[in-house]
Amino acid sequence: MSSAMQAFLSYLRVPVLASSGLAAVLSGLLYFKQNEIIYPRNVPAGARTDVPRPSQFGITDFEELMIPTPDGESLSAFFIRPSNKQLARNTTLLMFHGNAGNIGYRLPIARILEEDMGCNVLMLQYRGYGLSTGTPNEKGLMIDAQTGLDYIRQRAELRGTCIVLYGQSLGGAVSIGIASRNQKEGDIAGIILENTFTSIRKLIPSAFPPARYLAPLCHQIWPSEETLSQITNIPILFLSGLKDEIVPPSHMAQLFRVCQSEVKVWREFPNGSHNDTVAEPGYFDHIEGFLKQYVDRYPHSQSDKFGK
Repeated sequence: MSSAMQAFLSYLRVPVLASSGLAAVLSGLLYFKQNEIIYPRNVPAGARTDVPRPSQFGITDFEELMIPTPDGESLSAFFIRPSNKQLARNTTLLMFHGNAGNIGYRLPIARILEEDMGCNVLMLQYRGYGLSTGTPNEKGLMIDAQTGLDYIRQRAELRGTCIVLYGQSLGGAVSIGIASRNQKEGDIAGIILENTFTSIRKLIPSAFPPARYLAPLCHQIWPSEETLSQITNIPILFLSGLKDEIVPPSHMAQLFRVCQSEVKVWREFPNGSHNDTVAEPGYFDHIEGFLKQYVDRYPHSQSDKFGK
């Protein structure tokens, strides 16, 4: 596990520095170039073409997919099955990544989820990222998220599994948005949020200080604080790095406060920064505990209807 995390951190070191540079240099262009700033899909260099494959991280049972969206884009994705079949659980994690890099950089996380926790994992790459077609924006990413969720529902071997949405940073906002639209379907058994913001507009004063007065002009809103309060019947795990230098920890604390879910679990990491909270001690233990206590007990009567 430690070697996998070291590989993960080596991949993410460049995106952290690049994202900070973009904030300093381009904040004045927020209104005109905000999509390029919010979705730095070309960071680091080669991120659009050089996507690490699961086999490079010792993952053996996987498929590389191109999933079509209703509006004509093609999403690159990895579908990974648990390598230890005796450990396998009836759970599929739908992973939503952050705003830089590509899904290949998150493969060490997927390996732990499938190898140590026995989960199926679908790693979805947003439009405009990696090998996916199109250009990212808030509306488009929500279409992508729905496409990934519907793919799990429609794939025969996954019908009836408990679906868990797992989002880091921007991916947390995606998870909140798609969960609010689908909670009545009854097949989302849990949500895992790591270092997520309340909204882009509220993030701007800290992430792009010179552009704080332009925040009202931001058209990429991602209103997670407002949307999260609409989710009432899905267990949610909050994973907060208290040394997050990109998204102030107060954003996660506020999301926890407004959360109306019957089950909400808070776990914090005193030394976790924005991109290395995942490497902090106990991170995956908390996920395992959440899955065991809330997801494994999820009423299969609700999810089984998708297997009929």
